[in-house]
Amino acid sequence: MIVKEKDRLKPKKKEKKDPSALKEREVPQHPSCLFFQYNTQLGPPYHILVDTNFINFSIKAKLDLVQSMMDCLYAKCIPCITDCVMAEIEKLGQKYRVALRIAKDPRFERLPCTHKGTYADDCLVQRVTQHKCYIVATVDRDLKRRIRKIPGVPIMYISNHRYNIERMPDDYGAPRF
Repeated sequence: MIVKEKDRLKPKKKEKKDPSALKEREVPQHPSCLFFQYNTQLGPPYHILVDTNFINFSIKAKLDLVQSMMDCLYAKCIPCITDCVMAEIEKLGQKYRVALRIAKDPRFERLPCTHKGTYADDCLVQRVTQHKCYIVATVDRDLKRRIRKIPGVPIMYISNHRYNIERMPDDYGAPRF
C-alpha cells in the first residue's frame, strides 16, 4: 500500500506564545456569603443536613436528634433530610426501621433531589457547595474530609454521647469543650 503525500497528516505547527502577553487564568468565583472563613448565611434557625449514619449513631447513643441539636447550638434547629438519604435508610431494611421512623418525623424537612442515582454523600456535598446555609451532621470520616475542603460549612458529629460542632464561628452555638 502506497501512501500518497497528500493523504499524510500534516504535522501540527505549535503556536509560539508571547512571553510578554498577560496570562489568563480562570479563578473560581467565591460566594458572597463568605467573609474570609466566616459564613454570614449561617444563623438561627439552623438548617442541618443529616446523613444516614448520623441517625443510626444517634440511636445507638440514645440521643434525641432535635433536642440534642438544640442543646449543642443553643438555638432552633431544623433537621433536613434529602431524598437520597431517605432512600439509603429505606435500603438498609428491617434492621433500621427505627431510623426510618425518626427520619419520617414531621419536624424534619424533606429536600427533594433532582439528580440521578442515590449516593447520599455526593448529594450532600453538591447541595452544600451550592447553598452554604447548611450545617452537615455526619460521623462518616470520608464525608467529613470532603466537607472540610468546602469553606464556610460547619460539621456536626457525635462524641462522648453528645453532639459537637466543628468549624462554627465562635459567636454561635454552645461553648466548645
